[in-house]
Amino acid sequence: QVQLVESGGGLVQAGGSLRLSCAASRSIFSINVMAWYRQAPGKQRELVAHIADTFGTMYADSVKGRFTISRDNLKNTVCLQMNSLKPEDTGVYYCNAITGSQTYWGQGTQVTVSS
Repeated sequence: QVQLVESGGGLVQAGGSLRLSCAASRSIFSINVMAWYRQAPGKQRELVAHIADTFGTMYADSVKGRFTISRDNLKNTVCLQMNSLKPEDTGVYYCNAITGSQTYWGQGTQVTVSS
């Protein structure tokens, strides 16, 4: 079991930046993949970025060059640095962890980008 707690969301103007953090309740050293998803109002949840020690990082096309995912296995955290934010980045951002056959989700943090 692992609990995930997101923080860092908020309201920002277009062009601004936010840094989201996800704190895990235990060591993430053995967790295969950690990721950030988002869900906009009326839309399905979508993958934003993921990171794994084995294959590195992957980003959705819509955020490439603007977002950066990172993980700190010593601090048990995963962060998402979001720059040049756009109104279409608005949504609830969820932290996700996959280890073996288990998938875990955080409660989400709201990001709102005003135009």
